[in-house]
Amino acid sequence: MLSDRPEDTEPDEPTEMFDAAAHAALAAALLEIDRHVHDAGWEQQPTLYALARTRELAAAEPGLVTTLGLDPDADPEALTPVEQDTFPPAADLTEALAQVSWPPAVAGCALMTVRTFLPPDAEDEIPADPIAAAEFVAEHPRRVEVRIVVGAHRDGHRHGVGRLANHPDDVFGATDLVPGLADALAATLAPDEATDPGTVS
Repeated sequence: MLSDRPEDTEPDEPTEMFDAAAHAALAAALLEIDRHVHDAGWEQQPTLYALARTRELAAAEPGLVTTLGLDPDADPEALTPVEQDTFPPAADLTEALAQVSWPPAVAGCALMTVRTFLPPDAEDEIPADPIAAAEFVAEHPRRVEVRIVVGAHRDGHRHGVGRLANHPDDVFGATDLVPGLADALAATLAPDEATDPGTVS
């Protein structure tokens, strides 16, 4: 059996380790955001964050080393979330994110939002009209509120973490937690895709 890999070539372990480190850094940044918003409860508007590499941010903005407690010698892949105050509340997050783009200094981005879900056996009862559906879900006795933080990295990594309102001390996470939202966030990082540059300050 023929192989494209020469017999004396070792697996690309450094690249795999680098990818693992980048994904771990993304997950750690999302958990930091989750901890930051946890005490604010469940009635929160969606919040957008830029994810800047901690070392680069500390070098570019020395004043933030003290203000944000940045470590100038942090791991090269470590990320610092920076809240974007200009992100407008919107009923359609996908449309709102379609107006966002980022400067090259931003390594990734994340969004925190609260969503309400119904059990699968109740979904067939949801009205077709969007307004009636929203009211139906909001008033349903078996509704479950979930606060999620989803992020995307320029190198392609995606991750999400969340908490259930009825189990607020338990954090869960997955690479495909909310795929549609992750896609929308990743699109904001694509070059020449959007028209409204984001900021990191």
